[in-house]
Amino acid sequence: MRNVGLVLPWSEGFGDNFSGDVLDLNINRQIFYPMSPSPVPSPTEDSEQLRKVFTGWGTNEALIIQILAHRNAAQRKLIRQTYAESYGEDLLKELDKELSIDFERIVLLWTLDPAEQDAFLANEATKRLTASNWVLMEFACTRSSYDLFMVRQAYHARYKKFLEEDVAYHTTGDFRKLLVPLVSSFRYDGDEVNMTLAKSEAKILHETISDKAYTHEEVIRILTTRSKGQLNATLNHYNNEFGNAINKDLKTDPKDEYLILLRATIKRLTCPKKYFEKVLRLAINKLGTDEWALTRVIATRAEVDMQRIKEEYHRRNSVPLDRAVSGETSGDYEKMLLALIGHWDA
Repeated sequence: MRNVGLVLPWSEGFGDNFSGDVLDLNINRQIFYPMSPSPVPSPTEDSEQLRKVFTGWGTNEALIIQILAHRNAAQRKLIRQTYAESYGEDLLKELDKELSIDFERIVLLWTLDPAEQDAFLANEATKRLTASNWVLMEFACTRSSYDLFMVRQAYHARYKKFLEEDVAYHTTGDFRKLLVPLVSSFRYDGDEVNMTLAKSEAKILHETISDKAYTHEEVIRILTTRSKGQLNATLNHYNNEFGNAINKDLKTDPKDEYLILLRATIKRLTCPKKYFEKVLRLAINKLGTDEWALTRVIATRAEVDMQRIKEEYHRRNSVPLDRAVSGETSGDYEKMLLALIGHWDA
């Protein structure tokens, strides 16, 4: 039975006024899909099985996991479309009525298209009083330019507002100076690097940081407009030329919230697997597991770079990620997490 005391924003989410049309958010990228059965059942077969879950006595959570956790984004999109066409109901709302708490949140987030996932997370982040800056910066730095463009489109389609406007409205001061251009960026995604430019911009960064001008427009410009390959070249030159990694030079005040965010921005832009490993490690090891961080990272990275994150987690902690997750979670929520990170017995 659904926990009626749990208030979630899905009734205001992508299911509202659902007409059977899912946002056309094509996924034009190389991604790593969770393992699907072979052959994969048709969207009609999957929809029929899910309908039985919702109309039967009790809820068959295992069947929900068996279907949704082992379908890629394109397949889940077709299931949503087929379900709406066949039964006149929004699959997200059906899931929302049947599930509860952490299991509900991960199933609902996972069922969305990738761009819808980020649009929802961004909207939720702008409503929070704490940690919202981190979530906004997280997807802005780790998505490709195309992905981020699709997030902005999904955000406008659902909320009838521009993402940049909401971020500007809900942030202030130095955080606004950094976050608005980050979520607005459209970087070059190719491999070409200009080494002359890398050297000159490494010098600019060093001079501004030495002057403690951490919010200087040149720092913001370089971090929010340069390609990730170009940034890596610039930061490598910074390290080689000036003897310190840039993030070490940005630790003059370890408790300064803006500098913490700035260092995290650089880490996310240049080495996302290390950033996400740290998020998962902190979520698992803190007193009282941070289920929302687990849900957010695993649901949004399962089709992108989960294998690299798992390898980094094992290297850093000497424990497989699935074992760490299993030790801190339970029930259907645990099974869904394990399925998404690639523990195929789940």
